[in-house]
Amino acid sequence: MKRRIYFAAAVAVVVSLLVACAPKTVTVTVEVPVERTVERTVEVVVEVTPTPVHYGQVTFISTQMVPVEEAEKMRGVILADFPGDVEFIPADYATFEDQVLAEVQAGEGTIDVIGALHGQFPTLQAAGALQDVTPLVEVVEGRGIPETYMELGKLGTDTQYFIPWMQATYIVAANKQALEYLPEGADPEALTWEQFRDWAKNIYEATGEKKVGFPVNGLMHRFLEGYIYPSYTGGMVTTFKSPEAVEMWEFVIDLWQYVHPQSMVYEFMQEPLMAEEVWVAWDHTARLINAFRERPDDFVALPSPSGPEGLGFMPVVVGLAMPVTAPNQEGGEALIEYLTRPEVQITTLREVGFFPVVDVEFPGYVAAGIRAQGEAVSKQAAAPNAIPAMLPVGLGPRSGEINKIYRDAFTRIVINGEDIETVLEEEAEHLQTLLNETGAPCWPPDPPSVGPCQVGE
Repeated sequence: MKRRIYFAAAVAVVVSLLVACAPKTVTVTVEVPVERTVERTVEVVVEVTPTPVHYGQVTFISTQMVPVEEAEKMRGVILADFPGDVEFIPADYATFEDQVLAEVQAGEGTIDVIGALHGQFPTLQAAGALQDVTPLVEVVEGRGIPETYMELGKLGTDTQYFIPWMQATYIVAANKQALEYLPEGADPEALTWEQFRDWAKNIYEATGEKKVGFPVNGLMHRFLEGYIYPSYTGGMVTTFKSPEAVEMWEFVIDLWQYVHPQSMVYEFMQEPLMAEEVWVAWDHTARLINAFRERPDDFVALPSPSGPEGLGFMPVVVGLAMPVTAPNQEGGEALIEYLTRPEVQITTLREVGFFPVVDVEFPGYVAAGIRAQGEAVSKQAAAPNAIPAMLPVGLGPRSGEINKIYRDAFTRIVINGEDIETVLEEEAEHLQTLLNETGAPCWPPDPPSVGPCQVGE
């Protein structure tokens, strides 16, 4: 019995020892590197050089930039960066219109783009020669072309027939030497025509020389149509032989005694200004540009003076259109887009003196003299008494005839000394015949008319 007890006790001791010596469980955290494949999308900028666009041959006829110097600047500078081969054809009014109409009548053409004054488009539109260029409105949208100018491009319809290209006008340029002879109390930027005459008189009496000039062999007809007539009569055609017109011509005769005699042969006033043959001149901005570009410190640009009715002035809006027979549609549209780019508009101003129709900020390289011209243009247009006088409209290929009538009146009255009322009666008959035969309605500053514009009594 005792053996069993001892055995059991021994077994218990052994078991206890085994349990006591048994190993314990320990948890160990081990970092084991695991390789993983991760996919990512990475944007890589790859520069791709596009194939240059070339619009081929584009034929461009224009009634502007006709003088040789301007035409060369058009070809060599303004059009230089256009991606195509532009054949630029300057043409007088009659030639330009005849060529466009002839191609349309033949049903096949060579001309892709037309550049012309806004008053030269109605005849082409009436003949069905112009395309609808409304799709180009979106292309130039946002460039700041004035809505009034875009409206002009519709030619009184709901269709866009031309896109405004550039603008110009006529101002006074004066050598700074002349400023000391201004009439007492006169503001050179807000002169009246009487003060302008007195200025010319003061210079003559002080120097013994006639130092005021006009481009009689140039654009003198625009002075008569758009400046002196509206300033004194409030109109251009309807007031042609009015009592106010008689008074106006009496004033011009009085002024002319102080005008440089070489004015009869002056075409561009920039040359006599730079030669100091004249100190004060009236002319188109493009025909004064060299004086301001080459000697900006010597000249000031001034708005045109005012008369009893206000400040008559002629804004010149030039448009771009396409004939219905244009052989290179894509190239023509591209050229219009190119010519209305702000940087090209600034180049046009810098080279030939036509001001932008788009909203631009003049960069530093635009000459100070050209900036001065721009300021005078803006002040003239913004004058509270401004009377905008549009270029004659609706006369078609006979547009040159109205210019001749005004020029003939000037020659007969001012140069030849003929009786004012007699001359106005006779020239008014020629004017009315022209209006009746062309059917041209009145244009600003004259009030609208039903049928041909009528010369008043």
